Amino acid sequence: MRTVLEGRTRAGLNAGPAVRAEELVKTYPGEVQAVRGVSFEVAAGEAFGLLGPNGAGKTTTIGMLNTAVVPTSGRALLAGRDVARDPNGARAISSVVFQDAVVDHPLTGRQNLELHMRLWGVRPGDGLPRMAELTKTVGIDDILDRPVATYSGGQRRRTEIVRALLSAPRVLFLDEPTVGLDTRIRYDLFDVIATLRERTGVTIIMTTHYLDEAERLCDRLAVIDSGQMVACDTPARLLASIGPAVLELRLDEPGKLAGLLHDHGVATDDILVIGETATVSLRDITALQVTRLLEDHSIHARSATTRPPTLDDVYLRLTGDRIAGKND
Repeated sequence: MRTVLEGRTRAGLNAGPAVRAEELVKTYPGEVQAVRGVSFEVAAGEAFGLLGPNGAGKTTTIGMLNTAVVPTSGRALLAGRDVARDPNGARAISSVVFQDAVVDHPLTGRQNLELHMRLWGVRPGDGLPRMAELTKTVGIDDILDRPVATYSGGQRRRTEIVRALLSAPRVLFLDEPTVGLDTRIRYDLFDVIATLRERTGVTIIMTTHYLDEAERLCDRLAVIDSGQMVACDTPARLLASIGPAVLELRLDEPGKLAGLLHDHGVATDDILVIGETATVSLRDITALQVTRLLEDHSIHARSATTRPPTLDDVYLRLTGDRIAGKND
């Protein structure tokens, strides 16, 4: 027997992409180009992550998708609804968990949730059973009658997620949902979000600076830098793009090593220099070959570690300085 949650958003999961961005552009006064031609699709039921440095354009992209920001050009669609032409229709099938808290602290959790249902026109016959099941699923059903001011940061975040799901959205936007939370609470919230997604089939689009969070929660990741999408793939394929392993070295002259590696056929994108640390993808060269190069040219390495690649390596490779000349 299906639960209240399982019985709603799964309808129409195969009716086309839940989210489509078509050459989205946003230019602010002063010819500031926040987003420059971003395009992607998100399948119904998929969890999709947007990564990028501060100011890269990911929050503006999310804003254009959820009606908060009007595109300069391009088109955004939610379940086929044009966000610019039908903003009310787009809002009716989507919801947002903002980075900053939006629940009223003097009210109880229950009062906050019931107020949200009234504001969104959710019928009590639909909303109250959904609220009961959601609050039980995320583990806050026993504190609903306490003022939100007495909640921990994690409990408030769970309340806000329940609040966003009361209207049974087909698309849920999460803007850095775990920012400011400690590690234990973050991991608890990972599990809550994953469970809700499994139970409801809701499509999730999230922004985050925590790469471990993105890897755990998202089916695909898009990296945005300087307003443009520079990569979009599954976490596994993004990791595979780095190679089977990386060699991380601490050097007095990392730029010199980068130049030598480039002269020996190592691609520029496979060499990352930040400060006195050089990270080399071992896709086209072995750690032993790098060590011999160091010895042959009397370059001393204070430390050398071979390790599997991480999403941090992918992220830095796509958004950071890659060649020695930028770090000399």
